Amino acid sequence: MENEFLNKVEDNAAVRAWSEKLQLEKGDSLTEGYVSELQEFTRVNTAQNELQELRDIWAHWDEEAKQSFYQSYGDISYLLDIKVDKHLFRAMVRFWNAAYKCFTFGKVDLVPTIEEYTALLRCPKVQVKKAYAKVLNGQTFTKKLMNISGMSEPWVAARIQQKGDSKCIPWENLRDLVLAHPDERKRIDIFALSIYGLVIFPKALRHVDEAVTDLFDRLEK
Repeated sequence: MENEFLNKVEDNAAVRAWSEKLQLEKGDSLTEGYVSELQEFTRVNTAQNELQELRDIWAHWDEEAKQSFYQSYGDISYLLDIKVDKHLFRAMVRFWNAAYKCFTFGKVDLVPTIEEYTALLRCPKVQVKKAYAKVLNGQTFTKKLMNISGMSEPWVAARIQQKGDSKCIPWENLRDLVLAHPDERKRIDIFALSIYGLVIFPKALRHVDEAVTDLFDRLEK
């Protein structure tokens, strides 16, 4: 177990070095002369999705299904058991730099990169040097859900909801598919989508946001 952890740390150091080198070569993305300042006041909502149903589903899967999941999506299932320290979260938000999308401590900017997450969570679908991509022919939310779930257009369209400024699909609908879909491959994909939507990039409670399906749809591309 210790060796596996050390290997992950070494991988993470390598991608961090690659990321820093690339940033130095490409330069800052903000306009010249821009001065970045931390916000004087930030409102924090620490509400979280209830993940027990996801944990129960994972616990009932046999070892073959779990290995298939690991091969496609790495170690993201371990995120289901991580407890968020709300007090630490509230403290760190004070240093969140909205302009740079990173934490600013004095003259140091710090934020985990996609490449670092890839190394830590062993996500094989994310190719390190192809993390950023442009969508040439973007599909609709309905089409993306159809591709991921294997369900018909009427089924998907009837379950899409509007939450604030974005479209979502309720977790209950995805849960039912994970439990009853006849295609095991689809069950695994939908379960992974749910982790991305409820744990990694949550927006509306108990719903998976359209932006998450956009990311998920491009993982292999």
